[in-house]
Amino acid sequence: MTGETEAKDAQRLEQLWAGDFGDAYTERNRGSIDRSEFWRTLIAAHPFANALEIGCNVGDNLLALSELIGAGALAGVDVNEGALATARAGLPEADLRHVAARELPFRDHSFELVFTAMVLIHQPDETLESVMEEIVRCSSRYVLSIEYEASEYVDVPYRGQERALFKRPYGALYAATFPQLQPVARGFLGQAEGWDDVTWSLLELQPGA
Repeated sequence: MTGETEAKDAQRLEQLWAGDFGDAYTERNRGSIDRSEFWRTLIAAHPFANALEIGCNVGDNLLALSELIGAGALAGVDVNEGALATARAGLPEADLRHVAARELPFRDHSFELVFTAMVLIHQPDETLESVMEEIVRCSSRYVLSIEYEASEYVDVPYRGQERALFKRPYGALYAATFPQLQPVARGFLGQAEGWDDVTWSLLELQPGA
């Protein structure tokens, strides 16, 4: 694929999620996942004091985290204004911003945890590394990906859209691309847990990184 085509893919997907397609996703998935147990278990094993979610949508993850560390310790970004309005109503103390993932408006090492949940899967090759770089830049300790994974790159048609969902080995990609990250935990969240067959990978920045 040419760079020009990849750039068009990135722009197309950002507009897709900012518009009616993203609104429909929000309504379809609103309140569909109880995320509390996962976050309680994770923070008990790997404590962190604040967190930033990339692609926070209506804030389901942040709501669960607010019960553990407080909404004032949380931030999120998304490209869909309607989803953000819902998130802001439920989390008025959180720092929630309408920005793209590839240009995060936060200082280096601002958050002990920076994470995505089913967001990297919608990044084309052209923007994936820049988004991951921004995630790592903003973290002072942990990076977490919760994504549909595959051992090799797979382009999956998604609700009538071509080149809109990409399975990759995201945890391994972080470790290979950013040597300052060390994998520390990994797991699977299936439908029995209320999730949608996703793999989570937690990586930690090494001292001096």
